[in-house]
Amino acid sequence: MKTPQHLHLQNLRNVIHYLAMNEDNDLTYMASLYMALADKTRLRLLNLMREQEVCVGYFTEVLGDSQPKISRHLAYLRNVGIVEARRDGKWMHYRIKWPEDRAVAAVIEATLRSLAGQSDCRSDIKIYDESYGVGVRTLDRSVQHSETYVQADIRKEEDDFEASRSSHNELEEFLL
Repeated sequence: MKTPQHLHLQNLRNVIHYLAMNEDNDLTYMASLYMALADKTRLRLLNLMREQEVCVGYFTEVLGDSQPKISRHLAYLRNVGIVEARRDGKWMHYRIKWPEDRAVAAVIEATLRSLAGQSDCRSDIKIYDESYGVGVRTLDRSVQHSETYVQADIRKEEDDFEASRSSHNELEEFLL
């Protein structure tokens, strides 16, 4: 039979174990977040989504990259949890998913503020504005999570683009 002191000690061990696991998970998540932010293409994608949703076709036009490459980068951002997708027929629309964790949100906000001053990002916005007539100029977090947004099934999206993959550069795929 376990004494109350023994149960208290066991509960304390469980709490310490939980906190240690949670800290490891937080560190793993932060490492994943920074890895997601450590790629030029993903930063440019985030910059274009700073205020609104953007269709994957617009990304390919503005950035000049292939649809499979753009889709893989978007999948990476979705897996980290900072981008969400909405399907509208055959079209996929993406937008920033603001994390509840204020520290993580602050990292994303700081990143977007820094991107606003980068020449490549300003050029992307100019191309987007000229092509689609919609400004992407301010950081607006007032748009909350919508029920119409879901985490898109990455395997389904990759299947959709399987036909266009034959023209895809194998070196790009290896590097990603």
